[in-house]
Amino acid sequence: MERDARAFWIRSPGEGEIRDVVLPEPGPGEVLVRTLFSGVSRGTEAIVFRGGVPPNQHAVMRAPFQDGAFPGPVKYGYLNVGVVEHGPAELAGRTVFCLYPHQTRYVVPASAVSAVPDEVPPERAILAGTVETAVNALWDAAPLVGDRIAVVGAGMVGCSVAGVLAGFPGCRVQLVDTDPSRADVARALGVGFAHPDRAEGGCDLVVHASASEAGLARSLELLAPEGEVIELSWYGDRRVSVPLGEFFHSRRLAIRGSQVGAVPPARRSRRGFADRIALALRLLADPAFGELITGESPFAELPRLMPRLAGGEQPALCHRIAYRG
Repeated sequence: MERDARAFWIRSPGEGEIRDVVLPEPGPGEVLVRTLFSGVSRGTEAIVFRGGVPPNQHAVMRAPFQDGAFPGPVKYGYLNVGVVEHGPAELAGRTVFCLYPHQTRYVVPASAVSAVPDEVPPERAILAGTVETAVNALWDAAPLVGDRIAVVGAGMVGCSVAGVLAGFPGCRVQLVDTDPSRADVARALGVGFAHPDRAEGGCDLVVHASASEAGLARSLELLAPEGEVIELSWYGDRRVSVPLGEFFHSRRLAIRGSQVGAVPPARRSRRGFADRIALALRLLADPAFGELITGESPFAELPRLMPRLAGGEQPALCHRIAYRG
């Protein structure tokens, strides 16, 4: 059994490297997984890569299988799809998703992996963690049939939310972003698209995912009276101002945070984390979600790739990392 592996580490803010790893022998109830693909979650991973996690959030922002500590050295990531090379009979040889960093092989408890449905290609299954965030946000938001909904911010999370909302009957769903190229993604997902200046107002619900002060302000402007913004953006160590004057009080508007670290109270007694990720994986049977993967690079390129992704020199939604051999 091969126990040598290689992992991507953030050595210090803005600098990455690949390190050799010797894996432990899998014990009872554990699996050895050989990675096929991982995904770079550009928003959160960019903040981590540049060292932008505030000290008071270090514990909250730990990834499930993170090694090291913020700001570095740290091994961070959570979009990993691989094949079980050793483990319980029901998982041996199966393609699985795991919230694991960028590493060629790894050993985790069998309970930490989720089998990828046969109808979902491994190349697309790396999106499961982000679609899970979208599912959680919509459990928080609880949209109704026929709602008028805007998703402000057509990044990886915003597009995932729009893709899930596209299946809601009777809803007017509009993806809102300053980048006109996102119109093609919106079209593939089956939702409308608009620049923020031309977005339709009177919304019952706005999901904000642009991670910008201007995006949050525009989200409030788009609401109908007694409407609600679900805030999905994570700003790291950046401070933003919220316009609580103007129409905020007269229209009785609301802003509510949503975070994937907890199942919303309305579902908590009936749904767990395994149910949520299983649902996300089933939703990824829709090939339209493949539009969220906008590039691919080999694992060996990660130290040179991450600065470009984090700095915006290489635009991307989800950038896929391929592992060969």
